[in-house]
Amino acid sequence: MGVRRDAGRGAGGEPGAIRVNVGELVLDGFRVDPDRVSAAFEHELARLVRERGVPLAADGAVSVDALSGLPPLPAGLSARRLGQELARAVHAGLSGRGEVTP
Repeated sequence: MGVRRDAGRGAGGEPGAIRVNVGELVLDGFRVDPDRVSAAFEHELARLVRERGVPLAADGAVSVDALSGLPPLPAGLSARRLGQELARAVHAGLSGRGEVTP
């Protein structure tokens, strides 16, 4: 997983863009449409990054191999809810609240 800020600056000196590259999202034990989970995940992660930023990338690019210690999620979640919860867990890890494996 990689996170980087683009060199361009927007209004107020903030970075012009933050890019998060999630190489693989593995779902074991869930009976949901993976495309819907992925869409909800992307939408929620984009919202969180836009609203809260990515503190671990404050000084430039950061790359991690995996985020571990994600909270257990009930197998009965809808695809939308599962995607949202996964995005929140990933964002928490990228914000320094969670276990990051460099």
